[in-house]
Amino acid sequence: MKKDTLRKVRITDTTLRDAHQSLWATRMRTDDILKIASAIDDAGYYSLECWGGATFDVCMRFLRENPWERLRQIKAVCRKTPLQMLLRGQNILGYKHYPDDIVERFVALACENGMDIFRVFDALNDPRNLETAIASVKKYGGHAQGTICYTTSPVHTVAAYVKLARQEAAMGIDSLAIKDMAGILTPGAARELVDALVKALPEMPIQVHSHMTSGMATAMYMAAVEAGAGCVDTAISTMSSFSSQPPCESMASILESEGFSTGLDMKKLAEINAYFAELKKTRQPASSAKMEPVDAGVLVHAIPGGMISNLRSQLAAQDALDRLPEVLEELPKTRADMGYPPLVTPTSQIVGVQSVLNVLSGKRYSMVTDETKHYAAGYYGRTPAPIDKKLQKKLIGELKPITCRPADLLKPGLAAAAKDIPPKLIKAEEDILSYCLFPEVALEYFKWRAQSDDAKDPIPADLEMQNGAAGKEACPHAAVDPETAKFAEIGRAFAALMAACGGTKADLSAVKLGVAAPSGRVGEAALSPLQAGRSDKDVASQVKEPAGTPVKAPLNGTFYRSASPGKPELAKDGAAVKAGDACCIVEAMKLFNPIKATATGTITFVAKHGSPVAKGDTLAVIA
Repeated sequence: MKKDTLRKVRITDTTLRDAHQSLWATRMRTDDILKIASAIDDAGYYSLECWGGATFDVCMRFLRENPWERLRQIKAVCRKTPLQMLLRGQNILGYKHYPDDIVERFVALACENGMDIFRVFDALNDPRNLETAIASVKKYGGHAQGTICYTTSPVHTVAAYVKLARQEAAMGIDSLAIKDMAGILTPGAARELVDALVKALPEMPIQVHSHMTSGMATAMYMAAVEAGAGCVDTAISTMSSFSSQPPCESMASILESEGFSTGLDMKKLAEINAYFAELKKTRQPASSAKMEPVDAGVLVHAIPGGMISNLRSQLAAQDALDRLPEVLEELPKTRADMGYPPLVTPTSQIVGVQSVLNVLSGKRYSMVTDETKHYAAGYYGRTPAPIDKKLQKKLIGELKPITCRPADLLKPGLAAAAKDIPPKLIKAEEDILSYCLFPEVALEYFKWRAQSDDAKDPIPADLEMQNGAAGKEACPHAAVDPETAKFAEIGRAFAALMAACGGTKADLSAVKLGVAAPSGRVGEAALSPLQAGRSDKDVASQVKEPAGTPVKAPLNGTFYRSASPGKPELAKDGAAVKAGDACCIVEAMKLFNPIKATATGTITFVAKHGSPVAKGDTLAVIA
């Protein structure tokens, strides 16, 4: 790079979304943001990533905030700098495909509420899953940024990435992002890829996103910029590094020392950093403070830092944390079996959980989640490499494989969703979209919101803070995985039951969380937040076991009679079932795991729909 050539490199700030999602379990409150939003708006950033990803769900589930209101409030302050969000294509912000009408209306309302730039990606890099989202962004006046989810495998080549970029360019994207979610893009590979993209699409602005998990991102950014990338993602230094993005101040200094211009106000950055350094004292979960600054292992297994944390929490919830090395060995094999998908939401959950089940069950693919079945059958999109036909048949069972765009099979969903919500709980159209994406979470939030202030239950995130301050750390893994927090609470609440009852381990060996409490000596304070408020009648309903062959929970999780919210029960109470048929569900590790009937006969359910269960609990009995 010639020193006399001054080229501006734009900086996107991720502090308000990805940085605290990676480091603080997305626990930053809207008030936290608003107190410093004006200074951030004055700093000279190209854009502010402040929405999307996990922020939407966590706002309702843990913070008891309206994510739409957060967007509106940030936009009211940040008038100079465009706001940016992460949109999972046809998955929107969830873990499955949504109908086109929901995708379009979500984008329309996001634009209306203040969103400017939409980074649209698909976990499989299947362009068919990007079409509706990109078209909707363009229709409603947003900036559509296409995305390449970067990974390495025999089928992920520079030529393949260039082909994908051309397909997205044909859809009308305004810019292109390289999303390096695991932090495994080397400087040399970045230079080669960006150079190829610039030559193929010379007018297309290219942005690069990475994580400091492996420690390479800063060097990789420089190589990408020198090859022609015009924008990079960083976080303010206090919220950077580890599994977050490179530090903004350092990256700006490096770029400017090499003859580039960033346009950032360093004094303003110092003010912003001082604010977050102070906020960190009350917002950083205890488990985040224990993170290693660099995980060189990612260069071998290519598993994103957040996914490693998820695996740890999932195994801990199953009392099998000591088996993590086996899972790390199994995961690349499972990923290869499933066609080398990039490990990013939702494929990271699907491959990760299936790897855990392969290890815990003792026989690979003896337990297959519904999500794995649908993935193998094509319902998430086209896999990067074909799945072996024999394995595919084993995975999908009787499910019919598809080759079309998955969303083509989905009926419009907005009207039906609107009818499902009690009218008194709806305050605006945005509520209907929230319900479409996260039905149970949204309804729980709406009901909480409708209560008078003196009747409201405590905010879950506040309880986390209180327990952390008391040295109890109620949800240590929640710092890395808000979605699976409820499952690890099972083990901790069981320990609380033991302490509260004053019983011995032998005395309580038959006591399962949510099933029974010896001698009625346990009050609500000893129970997990999932169990607080359950009646004695609810508890008693789980301990009446008729004679017959039991159907037991193979892992810790939440028991359901249907495959997902809104769907009919897999088996009615008292119905005839055949051995081997799916009769109920245990939701664990974010996914729904079908549980098969252990005999042929009449089924009677013992567990209560929606209740937490532990491994070995009787779910039903077949007579």
